[in-house]
Amino acid sequence: MRKLLLLISILSFCQRIVAQDFDYGKCDAADVAMKKYDKDTSAHAVVLREFGKAWVSTNDGVPLIYEYHIKIKLFDSKAFRHGDVSIPLYIGDNDHFEKAYDIEGVTFYTDDNGATQRIDLDKNKIYHEKISNHYERLKFALPNLRPGCIIEYRYKTESPYHFNFHKWVFQWDIPKIYSEYEAHIPAIYEYNVSKRGVLALTTNKAELESECFSYYGTKCDCSKLTYGIKDIPAFIEEDDMTSPDNYISAIYFELAQMTNSRGVKEKITKEWSDIDRELKQNEDFGDQYKRKGLFKERLIPVLANLTDSLDKAKAVYRYIQNSFKWNRMYNAFSDDGIRKALESHTGSSADINLSLIAALSAAGINTEAVILSSRDNGFVNKLYPGVSNFDYVIAKVNIDNKSYLLDATDPLLGFGMLPLRCINDQGRVMSLNKPSYWIDMVSPQKRSTTMNLDLTLQDNGKIKGTITTYSLGYAAYEKRRAIKKFNSVDEYVENLGEKDSKFKILKSEITDLDSLDKPVTEKYEVEIDAYNNLNHENISFNPAFWDHTSVNPFKLNERSYPVDLGSASEDKMVVTLHYPANFEITAQPAAVAIALPIKGGRFLTDINIADNTLSYSQIEQFNKAIYSPEEYPYLKEFFNKMIQNQKANVVFHKKAN
Repeated sequence: MRKLLLLISILSFCQRIVAQDFDYGKCDAADVAMKKYDKDTSAHAVVLREFGKAWVSTNDGVPLIYEYHIKIKLFDSKAFRHGDVSIPLYIGDNDHFEKAYDIEGVTFYTDDNGATQRIDLDKNKIYHEKISNHYERLKFALPNLRPGCIIEYRYKTESPYHFNFHKWVFQWDIPKIYSEYEAHIPAIYEYNVSKRGVLALTTNKAELESECFSYYGTKCDCSKLTYGIKDIPAFIEEDDMTSPDNYISAIYFELAQMTNSRGVKEKITKEWSDIDRELKQNEDFGDQYKRKGLFKERLIPVLANLTDSLDKAKAVYRYIQNSFKWNRMYNAFSDDGIRKALESHTGSSADINLSLIAALSAAGINTEAVILSSRDNGFVNKLYPGVSNFDYVIAKVNIDNKSYLLDATDPLLGFGMLPLRCINDQGRVMSLNKPSYWIDMVSPQKRSTTMNLDLTLQDNGKIKGTITTYSLGYAAYEKRRAIKKFNSVDEYVENLGEKDSKFKILKSEITDLDSLDKPVTEKYEVEIDAYNNLNHENISFNPAFWDHTSVNPFKLNERSYPVDLGSASEDKMVVTLHYPANFEITAQPAAVAIALPIKGGRFLTDINIADNTLSYSQIEQFNKAIYSPEEYPYLKEFFNKMIQNQKANVVFHKKAN
């Protein structure tokens, strides 16, 4: 992620400022006539203008006020979803809550006679939707949508919460012609401001406004900050990426300190030493993973006859894996304490992994907690210590100068493996007896498969033989997950055989499915109705028929964010095809060697023919988990060449009698 940190110490704010908003309810003839957006002709819609403003009011409670105004051109029906508006609102305790008001909306469209019509939002169709005890959405839909129409709406929100000043997101999945945001901040607040994304600001102004805010009878100066970007391209998500929030161009605010009613500055941003102390004493975090006593008796049978520390750690890990069912909730803090989760055999990621840490400690294993932000939650801002950005906790075991990262939420994860959701930038190691520190959240294993196909082309046109696959590391984990989705292994095999009517599995054997530290081995005896018969003069055979890539996952002209595969990978395949003596090979694909720059990966093929036997081998390697945006064109071309090569056929010619 490329992040430009502005680090502005803001002394400021103003109650009322002349805004750079645009007129509401007016429709330009050129916008009505627009058939497409010339700078992105594939766009289904374009934002014509967007404006936002936030300030702190002197009304009762000194609320944070936010105004939003937008106008969008919808080219076709695929853009109609932008007419469904949802405003998130937080409902706190003690009668503290956010609210939305002054909502207006309008749709402009061209009727059958070519005249421009407008229809306003019916205020009676604005409604609230409860999400949870603390969250709700205010929702409405713009009326009478049709291809070519223009929608416009605006609203205000009021919030008692100043900690996170309202962020501004410049980039959407549709382009914008211009987007502007004004932040008006009182001098009693000091915010750290950060910009994410690669787009440069075309408007970036800071202006001082004198005595524009009154605080307990004292007037103070204000800062007016204006940020704007024109010609904003759409942000297109592709596979193999972390949270889009890491890369979408936006402005974020975080409260660093404020002046209280006594005129004393209170520091909000803390040091890591403050965080360490608070977490160790927190009843939902430190108090939980100190509870070794819960496991002393429970671990006696688990650790019986074990003396080696690594064996003990593996036994405790398996015990916790099998003692809980994860409720799919991400958390860095226990909900109701690990005792309750242990008794109910269910809990959040924090309940399970804090139990794991306590149990490992009870077994005498040197164990620390690691708090992290999951992939969907985005990166943590390391410059401003805090725990609000962390949503997950795992265990770090230290044995014989080697560390193992453990997550016990998934019973299919082998010891020392992490789920993809945890492999995201860095985590913070929290120890009971030393300061916290950062570690890289990287995959300790790679995804690896080896396939051997030993096949025979028979006189009746069928291909019979065996297919053996060895799945290791993350490939084994993915295979176990795929199989466990079925009620039985037989049902999985039956489903596998139903994917192609020409393909029959005559016999199957899957081993080490429950031995998480071993590869998963699949062996199938198969019969393939490849050809109706062998009476043809020429027949073709694709040696990469069983395991090939048919679609390039990378389609953008350029990508502004990394390709994050989660782990390195290696896939090998060997195909041996025995064919009848009355056939000869007259055409075959050439051997291929394709490589990514700086030893980033390779694709190799080789083919040999001897004694009526064709031997084809293929190796596909990606040596890195993360590839930079600069490497994206090479990855894209790598896949293009690989796909093209895997289409190549061997041609058999029937010899004359």
